[in-house]
Amino acid sequence: MSRTASTSDSDASLSSSSSDEPPSSSTSDPSTPPAAAVAAPAARFPLSAGECRRRDWRWQLRNRIRTVEDLRARFPGIDAAGVAEAARKFPLAVTPYYASLIRTPDASDPIFRMAVPDARELLDPPFLSDDPLAEDADMPVPGLVHRYADRALLLVTTTCATYCRHCTRKRLAGAKESTISPARLAQAVAYLRSQPRVRDVIISGGDPLTMSSESLGRVLAAVRAVPTVEIIRIGTRAPVVLPQRITDELVGMLRRHHPLWMNTHFNHPRELTCEAAEACARLVDAGIPLGNQSVLLRGINDRPEVMEELVRGLVRMRVRPYYLFQCDLVRGVEHFRTPLARGIEIMKYLRGRVGGLAIPLFAVDAPHGGGKVPIMPDYVVSVSPTRTVLRNLEGMPVSYPEPYAPSGGCG
Repeated sequence: MSRTASTSDSDASLSSSSSDEPPSSSTSDPSTPPAAAVAAPAARFPLSAGECRRRDWRWQLRNRIRTVEDLRARFPGIDAAGVAEAARKFPLAVTPYYASLIRTPDASDPIFRMAVPDARELLDPPFLSDDPLAEDADMPVPGLVHRYADRALLLVTTTCATYCRHCTRKRLAGAKESTISPARLAQAVAYLRSQPRVRDVIISGGDPLTMSSESLGRVLAAVRAVPTVEIIRIGTRAPVVLPQRITDELVGMLRRHHPLWMNTHFNHPRELTCEAAEACARLVDAGIPLGNQSVLLRGINDRPEVMEELVRGLVRMRVRPYYLFQCDLVRGVEHFRTPLARGIEIMKYLRGRVGGLAIPLFAVDAPHGGGKVPIMPDYVVSVSPTRTVLRNLEGMPVSYPEPYAPSGGCG
């Protein structure tokens, strides 16, 4: 769920991929489908050479499905013409691991819908735009978005392991796979040093965890060296689409930059695999709190029962459901959008059925740079100087008396 600047600004802020980044390949060799569970799998020995390769994150990136031909080799019955039409405008990349979660290669399968191009991505109502959040307007230096006084968003790569079809940065993701240059990083850090009110920096892209640990470590060290920056957050979908990336070596590097938080992006219970659970456990055990930012997607997670299963599973994995976002008004995602009323219905359903720890905040990232707007069911019936009438979870009105302050009393 990464957000970034326009293609023109971002290309200026990024350099070609360095030699330590795994190259892309059109070869498709899907990994063995994992069990849809949330308990970490027991180790199996000895591992075959093929299984060892599939467990390597670099192998997963090199062997992503990148072309319609790759996709047809894996799923012979797909609508190749529709896929090709959409993929010409919005790039295709799916890791073998994530492809292995697809059970039915058509639009009825939630994983397929989130990963495989669809001709409906070419729908173009007039209210959609390439940059619906107007991030360019809040970009003081290339690659750094500064909208809120105490937070900034640093975009460090255009590469993702899998290109989500609902991405809010479809204009950028995958068009030119590259990482931030040392010069642009220095420019961003200089700006952060000039803004002492910025205490929280989000590292995003693209997906920062597609970078080598060395490259990402340099970014984190540069940001951590800014004395007024207190918290660093990383936005990544690696635990979902590339759990092999969460290695002991990566975690060892990350823990050197505490306090460090991470937000990931699970959208459907089928993504809560043993591999994903193991990856999340490594991060949490290293002291990295995990939050989840889901996007409400038509035909994928817009049924209350599906969302309940998702948030319960996340909490079991020690991942806090943080946000449920309404789908942004970005070109290429109209077929995923739901009415706002659907999200409100889901929040009403969750409230009282699951504990507060498992309830995300439903929000709209308002168009034209309007910022995040929380959307909640209205439990207030009326307000007067003496009492407020509320509606409880059963829909019954309850009266809450306001504080009584006698004449001459305190306050």
